[in-house]
Amino acid sequence: MPDKVLIYSRLPKSLTQRFSADFDLLDTAGKPANEVFAAEELAQVRALITAGGTPLRAADMERLPALGAIICYGTGYDGVDLKAAAARNIVVGNSPGANASSVADVALMLLLATMRRLPIIDPYVRSGDWVAAKPSPLMKPPSGLSGRKVGVYGMGEIGRKIAARLAAFETDIGYFSRTRYDDLPYRYLPSLDALAEWCSVLMIAVRASAETHHAVDADLLKALGADGYVVNISRGSVIDQAALVAALTDHTIAGAGLDVFEIEPHAPDELTRLPNVVLTPHIGGNTRESHVAMQGCVVANLKAFFAGERLPFPVK
Repeated sequence: MPDKVLIYSRLPKSLTQRFSADFDLLDTAGKPANEVFAAEELAQVRALITAGGTPLRAADMERLPALGAIICYGTGYDGVDLKAAAARNIVVGNSPGANASSVADVALMLLLATMRRLPIIDPYVRSGDWVAAKPSPLMKPPSGLSGRKVGVYGMGEIGRKIAARLAAFETDIGYFSRTRYDDLPYRYLPSLDALAEWCSVLMIAVRASAETHHAVDADLLKALGADGYVVNISRGSVIDQAALVAALTDHTIAGAGLDVFEIEPHAPDELTRLPNVVLTPHIGGNTRESHVAMQGCVVANLKAFFAGERLPFPVK
């Protein structure tokens, strides 16, 4: 009989179908597990699959007395209470690097679209204003990317791929990370503040944590300068969103590209009304190749757990 696995987060069936070949899936459809399944059924669940950002706290784990493994679909695991899991000897796994290339691609897409004002120039053509030679103050020549000092905040798998792509654009790359890597050809800055003072483009690629919460605040945005840009493909909590709106509104910085937000999905508000920001709905890792790779990590982690083996992709 297949082992029971709880689908804890709201995940499209197209993404979980691969798991049904090996496991008996109990899908909560994003609802509280105890509202969907009886306590007797939940008592048999030894493993669950969750999106890393979905809150999974000690009280949630207590409703699953046999739970031994939490497997995150994707690289993130910020929603999981790791201390509570460790206290109950629950192993936690994820899919490290599985979507790094796709996320890095979106980071560069957001940067170029923001710097070259894609939301403005596309409607300029579609509306007929270009053929009518209608002047627009927003069509002034922007600064380019070549020769820019670009800072990467976080030099994990995604940060490295972002830096590699940036190098092809003839930029000067610096980074700040918890670890200084001697194998990288990029300039290391000793703090996030020092990185912001050095660069005019900041690419955010760190995990969400208490340490990174609102690390990008009003003072740091000001350090980027009036020709500065910020791109966030990590977690919305890293930027103080109110400070970002203010910086974009009063032109403390020139623009921003965001794939993530403090609250998701993000409803229309003052941020969405600004012309100098490009927004995407958290789709950085949403490619066919990324999903195949992430699903492979999930299956490998689950099979190892049920076989009594160490997870091949544990959260460290």
